[in-house]
Amino acid sequence: MAKKKVVLLYSGGLDTSVMLKWLQDELNYDVICYCSDLGQAEELDGLPEKAKKTGAKKIYIDDLREEFVRDYVFPAFRADVAYEGIYLLGTSLARPLIAKRAVEIARQEGAEAVAHGATGKGNDQVRFELTFWALEPSIKVIAPWKMDEWRLRSRDKMIDYAKKHMIPVPVTKAKPYSMDRNLLHISYEGGILEDPWNAPSEDMFILSCSPEKAPDKPTEIVISFEKGNPTKINGKAMSPAALLAKLNELGGANGIGRVDIVENRYVGMKSRGVYETPGGTVLKVAHRGMEQITMDREVMHLRDELMPRYAALVYYGYWFAPEREALQKLIDESQKDVTGEVRVKLYKGSATVTGRRSPCSLYHPEVATFDEDAVYDQKDAKGFIRLNALRLRMRAIRDQQAAPAKKGTKKS
Repeated sequence: MAKKKVVLLYSGGLDTSVMLKWLQDELNYDVICYCSDLGQAEELDGLPEKAKKTGAKKIYIDDLREEFVRDYVFPAFRADVAYEGIYLLGTSLARPLIAKRAVEIARQEGAEAVAHGATGKGNDQVRFELTFWALEPSIKVIAPWKMDEWRLRSRDKMIDYAKKHMIPVPVTKAKPYSMDRNLLHISYEGGILEDPWNAPSEDMFILSCSPEKAPDKPTEIVISFEKGNPTKINGKAMSPAALLAKLNELGGANGIGRVDIVENRYVGMKSRGVYETPGGTVLKVAHRGMEQITMDREVMHLRDELMPRYAALVYYGYWFAPEREALQKLIDESQKDVTGEVRVKLYKGSATVTGRRSPCSLYHPEVATFDEDAVYDQKDAKGFIRLNALRLRMRAIRDQQAAPAKKGTKKS
């Protein structure tokens, strides 16, 4: 009789390496490992050999970089997204794609379950599981950290388990922080960063130099947009993943994209995170600059009012929820004229728009000028202001009429 199968979201780190063995020995599964290449670079080296050595029946390593940037990063950046005003959702945007592909592999392999190594304290458990069930409502989800059978509830216990079973993981009990990397960002959490007074050490950062050590000469680039999406850098057409990688290189070399925040997790606690998002930071600044001359005022304001809601939906894990999909349609409609070029200056930690031009521009110098023009009759502003002031005048008249009565009232 064939054994039951599970697809494990596998990174090769301590948690999922231990879980690979544990699922076989404790739950009697044939384990199919799966890892998405979203831009982790050298972190993927040696994963197939490591998984097979620990008993995996098969391992998938899928290059999803283009899909990640095209179908997840760019749609969110069309919304001018930022969770709690700062976080550009690097991890949040990756999780639904990872989970979607896991469901596809489970179907392909005839697996009854999917498994992940996210803990019961974080956001990722929600993001993974909401996606699993949104796409495959009958799938079984195995999350060892939330199971009574899981006894390895500390890093030291997992390291001891790995040693006992000769699981090939870096065996050290000193871990200053945890990392998550993809093409959009690197996040650093936990360990020494759990004290919000501890400053991150300079040697922690990978994608960016410090602003103090950035070049003294600014770098100027021109980013081209079509319908809200970046398509070229300095006139050179690039695929979505290649373009974001290039912006990471340019932004990182100029010390751009570092943030240190304490954010509100969906499960209720506050969490301190340090992020490097050089390319995303440059892209957000350039996209906003493009919108400034191409978007209708009220459309832009409406989109801006909806952005915090959209960002929260992504952060909480509702990428495949109907409300996020409905918002995306409205956002994409708002972007149909966001086409043109933006010039951006990169200098010592900052990205600054220095020029914008578009065939769809709503900006007309002959109207905006302080000089005399034949388009705008300044006398029209008189009635416009009087009408808008009417409710304010009525309120002031009411208060003035009430004032003498109040003054004449005496206490008995």
